[in-house]
Amino acid sequence: MIDWIEGFNWKHLLVNLGIITVKLIAVIIVYFIAKWIGHRAIKKAFERANQGLSAGRSKTLQALSVNIFTYFLMFIVIGIVFELFGLDIKALLAGAGIVGLAIGFGAQGLVSDVVTGFFILLEKQIDVEDYVTIAGKDGIVEEIGLRTTKLRGFDGTLHYIPNREIASVSNHSRGNMRALVDIGISYDDDMDKAMQVLQNACDDIADQEEDIIEGPDVVGVQALGSSDVVIRVICKTKNMEQFSVERKLRKSLKEALDQNGIEIPYPHQVMINKNNE
Repeated sequence: MIDWIEGFNWKHLLVNLGIITVKLIAVIIVYFIAKWIGHRAIKKAFERANQGLSAGRSKTLQALSVNIFTYFLMFIVIGIVFELFGLDIKALLAGAGIVGLAIGFGAQGLVSDVVTGFFILLEKQIDVEDYVTIAGKDGIVEEIGLRTTKLRGFDGTLHYIPNREIASVSNHSRGNMRALVDIGISYDDDMDKAMQVLQNACDDIADQEEDIIEGPDVVGVQALGSSDVVIRVICKTKNMEQFSVERKLRKSLKEALDQNGIEIPYPHQVMINKNNE
């Protein structure tokens, strides 16, 4: 055993390891350079072709192209690394095909993610920066991939949603949005007068707000509550501006009712004190 160790050509081994290490470092450097160049080229290509695409669609396809390019580049680098260590990449691919077939039954979820993501992109169901409801979550789409979709909630939480869980999509960013406000008045107040007051306030808001496209209009009595008559006001707004318009509407309508002495009911608590003689 000692004779074998003494007879081993350690110098040759160290030289080979050094050469492989240098080549490996060179491959890693080239990988990062190619990745940077590829990302820049993809970005420039989409900037030139941006005329025929919406901003959200352009960002969606750009992010997807970057991901596909990165995966492809990583696959090439892994193949080169295998060659450096003397492994037969062709035999490895053949073996990977057999192993892939064996584990394919356990990767049905991944396949489902990729297929669903492909059709979401093909059918243009959602784009980056769209406000959507998917898998029970509301938020703004930050990235769409072939496997997962990133959704930023309004509280700042970033949700990673596997595409197979997207059974249905509610896209709130296609076309004009609708602002809806329900406001209650007392049963003792004159409903016709209250609706006229509210409509006058709506007309004033329409002249001031550029985000309002149509309306606001008082559509009438929406419900008869236990202690109030609910009147509904609706209007069309620019995309993603409906929440801001609703807040301004509530403030203006409340002020208009107060100025005209119209009560907005709120819960009252009556206490009866009985003195037993």
